Amino acid sequence: MRRIELSHGAGGKDMASLIKNFILKHFEAGKAEVPLHALDDSAVINDIVFTTDSHTVQPVFFPGGDIGKLAVAGTVNDIAALGAMPLAMSSAMVIEEGFPAEDFEKIVESMASVAKEAGVEIVTGDTKVVEKDGIRDIIVTTSAIGRASEWLEENFEVAGRKGKWLLDSMLKPGDKIIINGSIADHGIAIISKREGYGFEGSVVSDVAPLNGLMQEALKEGGVVAAKDATRGGIANALNEMAEKSGVGILIHEEAIPIKPATQAACEMLGLDPLAIGNEGKMLLVVVEEKAEDVLEAIKKHKYGREAAIIGEVTEGKHVLMETKVGGKRIIDAPIGDPIPRIC
Repeated sequence: MRRIELSHGAGGKDMASLIKNFILKHFEAGKAEVPLHALDDSAVINDIVFTTDSHTVQPVFFPGGDIGKLAVAGTVNDIAALGAMPLAMSSAMVIEEGFPAEDFEKIVESMASVAKEAGVEIVTGDTKVVEKDGIRDIIVTTSAIGRASEWLEENFEVAGRKGKWLLDSMLKPGDKIIINGSIADHGIAIISKREGYGFEGSVVSDVAPLNGLMQEALKEGGVVAAKDATRGGIANALNEMAEKSGVGILIHEEAIPIKPATQAACEMLGLDPLAIGNEGKMLLVVVEEKAEDVLEAIKKHKYGREAAIIGEVTEGKHVLMETKVGGKRIIDAPIGDPIPRIC
């Protein structure tokens, strides 16, 4: 590779290659409980969960949200994916000269609203303005720290496993895979608005903070892993967990929630909904005996009403999908997100 391409930031195989071949080799593993090299949604050091995200979504306002809502929710969800509650957040903004002040205030208002919903305080930050065309509109970088949920330890006791955090490497055959609702809405909402396809009347982004939903799941016990299915969609997220755990995964096409309008848009555009990014969907891995309890608990939450058990962990090395007609096909990690600049 001689140059960085868009696909190297899209969450699929190309980005994984960039990280492994150009970044990780320059940083020591260190003494973190969950280090950078684990490539989980957050790191952990001295029992403090820590994560950071930069957001470059285009357009900055889209059906169902904006870059401010996306920035806070996305960072909160990375903390929640390890079984933690967010404590505090920082925000750094780089703004293009000439960006409308009214739009900037709307973005900040969105950030404040989502932070309040998630119960996290934005306590520090930085603001820069660059010359016209130095960037496009605005880039928002958010970081957060969190601490373990009070119910986290109990989940591993119920599961009969040794563990302290919800990690991608915790899967074992027999575990069930749950998703909290319909897939691909965010990516379709973004591309529709950006390219003028007109789906935005029926498809809106799912962007939402999921720490509250995660707490309801953890109260039931038996949750051993969770992953925020953003860039690369559930296809990439499932492959990452399967690879790190050394297991296979079987999902069932007919069980995967997807809205009719989103499905129609994917078919029209020739896109695989499994590979399209989400911003309000969490994959939960739960021991078999607690799966139904966890499912019912999160269905009572406003961000889990369409939740479903979509598959199970198996022996093997691949992520497979049982199709509606009864066949099976391999679900590989995408090279990159088919819809760039979604977050």
